[in-house]
Amino acid sequence: MGTTINKLSKTALAAVFACALAGCGQVASSETTSTSSAAESSQSASTQAATVQETPSNRETISQVALLQSLLQGDYYGSISIGDLKKHGDIGIGTFDKLNGELIMVDGVLYRAKGDGTVEVPADSETIPFSNVTFFDADGTQSVEGVESFKALEEILNACVAELGPNRFYFARVDGTFSKVNVRSEYAQEEPYKPLVEVLETDQTFFDYENVEGTVVALYCPDYMKELNNAGWHLHFVSKDGTMGGHVLDLAVDKAELALDATDNFEMMLPDEDFFDGIDFTKDRSEEVKKAETNE
Repeated sequence: MGTTINKLSKTALAAVFACALAGCGQVASSETTSTSSAAESSQSASTQAATVQETPSNRETISQVALLQSLLQGDYYGSISIGDLKKHGDIGIGTFDKLNGELIMVDGVLYRAKGDGTVEVPADSETIPFSNVTFFDADGTQSVEGVESFKALEEILNACVAELGPNRFYFARVDGTFSKVNVRSEYAQEEPYKPLVEVLETDQTFFDYENVEGTVVALYCPDYMKELNNAGWHLHFVSKDGTMGGHVLDLAVDKAELALDATDNFEMMLPDEDFFDGIDFTKDRSEEVKKAETNE
């Protein structure tokens, strides 16, 4: 089941991207403590990347599995396999069946940052209850350095969005060295599943890294998406060596390359399962979304 929102052609944005990215600001950096952990992969990154499939029709589409609001209410049932998800993109964020860790996809390789702090490359047969992916084509790049916080990076990204148009979808990636990255993950759940905000009170884990090289994957959804996802930016991180990662709560950029991809279409893939059919979507979940995103 899919829905498509068509926007302006990307060729018409080329000059605007160059101007907007050139205007993105820079600020100073800071430090924090670190914790790191080793990773064991059930499938090699090179093998997984080789399975990515793309078509002209989905290359300019944000594909979303289910809703953040269904995840908030405990729908942790995987509805699409990793193998099938990769047919819709080579970059993305999300989570796994049973809420078993944070999903970060970079260059077609899908990583799981687990609740115990380890990172692995799961098998294509595992399933996903919620995710956003696309095929990444950089429409513009900008060097950034000395960015001292999540909010400072968000200001840079928002300046570009304001210039290009806040009613579009964007994926961004920030590749470089980070003087600090503060992330979270969570442990796999057992049925009956608790709502996400309750899980985060008991089974959420935090990890602090410093002077680490890696990639931040960032999704921007327009304000009108707030009933289907988080409006604004949602950031995940994975280290270059694939041993550290999670949902970003704070960071500081030492030196990195920021790339933005405006995406013209939106597709939603709804799960075909009884739990989803019984969810009440009439209640305002905005406070729960904020808590899940920021841990505040």
